[in-house]
Parts: sequence; C-alpha cells; structure tokens
Amino acid sequence: MLPINRVKQALKSGQPVYGTMLVESPSSAYIMMLAHAGYDFVFIDMEHGVYDLGEVASMIRVARLTGLTPLVRIPDLAYDLVARTLDAGAMGIMLPRVETVEQVQALVRYMKYPPEGVRGAAAGRGHTDYRSVGPHDLVRYMNEHTLVILQIERVAAVQCIDDLFAVPGVDVGLIGPFDLTISLGAASVTDPEVEAAIAQVLAAAQRAGVACGIHSSDPQQVASWKQRGMTMLMSGSDAQFFSAGARQALHVMRQSETATVADAGAV
Repeated sequence: MLPINRVKQALKSGQPVYGTMLVESPSSAYIMMLAHAGYDFVFIDMEHGVYDLGEVASMIRVARLTGLTPLVRIPDLAYDLVARTLDAGAMGIMLPRVETVEQVQALVRYMKYPPEGVRGAAAGRGHTDYRSVGPHDLVRYMNEHTLVILQIERVAAVQCIDDLFAVPGVDVGLIGPFDLTISLGAASVTDPEVEAAIAQVLAAAQRAGVACGIHSSDPQQVASWKQRGMTMLMSGSDAQFFSAGARQALHVMRQSETATVADAGAV
C-alpha cells in the first residue's frame, strides 16, 4: 500500500496544512526535526537552494519515512527535472515564476501519466518506496496523489490568474509575496497594492476550487491570510530558523553579561 498524500487530501477538504522550506542544509536530521515539530510538509528548494538531485532524493526518502510530505520547488520548467524529482519520491512539484497558461499546461503534462499527461513510467523507485507496482495502480495512484503547485509571484500571473487556475490538474496556487512585491515595483510586502494582488489571487482560487497558500518569512502575515481563507501555509526556512535562533541566544547571553557588569558596578 502506497502512502496517501495527506497534504493533498487535507487541501481538497479545505483543511489548513503547515510547512516550511529547506534551502541550505541537506541533513536528514533537519527533516526529522520538522516532522517531530509537527509540520505537515516541507519544500526542498532547487531554485535558490544548494541541492543536487542526489541530496534531494535522500531528503525525500527520510521525509516519506517520517510521514512528512516532501514537496520540491524545481528551478525551471523542464521534463527531466519534473520526472526525475517525482521518480525520487516527491509528492508534489512547485513551478516558480509562472506567467502563462502554456507553462501550466506543460507542467501538468510532465507530472501526469497518460492519458492525462506524458510522464514516462518507472516502478520500484523512490515514488513507490521501492515496491513493485503494476502499471494500472501506478498511473491511478500517482495521478491522484501528486500535487501540482503554481507559484504566483509575477504581475503577469495575477493578470491572467483565472485562466491559470482553470487548467485541469492544478491543485494549489502558492503566493511568493517578496517576488510579487518586486514585480509590482512596490516598496514593501505590506503595501496596499501587494495586499490587493494577493487578495485577487485568493479570490480566483476560491472561484476555481483551487487551494491557495502563501510563503512568508513573517508567520504573522501567514496567519492573517489563513484567517481570510488560505490553507497552504508556509513560513521561514532552515537558514532563517538557524539565524533567528543564533541571534536570540546571543542576545540573551549578552543581556546576562550586561546585567552582571551592572551588578558589579552597583557593589
């Protein structure tokens, strides 16, 4: 029995799911820590991250074993990137910099087995947990349980968002507010025009029956959009968590040092 994609199942029923992104560390320990912390999914970043496919495959295997849903942001739209990542066991693919219907149609074709797409079949690999699976079961399972995720981070995407979400097979529109802010020429992710663009994407997703989400370094921003109906909720990265934790620990230690000096002066 192959594992159910619990994240896709939850999103289809309108339930929120929580995740983060890995961009620096290939350590399987980080995957296990996220699973034990209670995260639902993790994105392994091949666009801005430092990983090669072998490292990604190893991280995916650990995620699947811990029950953490492994998703991958590929760097570009190319069949070999999509197919090899899925064969390694990724349970969803996110395409960055989406702008056109043609890109979305190609992504769906690459991710789905015939008759819905053109993905070539291989069994007994990471995506089947190295089990032997017959062709009928392979096609049915993978086409049903693999998440197709569009990253919405360009003005061009917002302008044709209804058409993008109307492509059959799309499961999620996930907003990248930082890139969207740059694309809009705005000064801050909290500018009204950025908020309006995000709201436009969310409304389009709700009309189309597509899940909508956001990835922000600010968990409060993510929480605010959850209240407005977003369900794929992401904050931070391994790099951000390490930096924030390191700064906080150093701040506490320095405060203690200052207090000790002040006490000594008082005596």
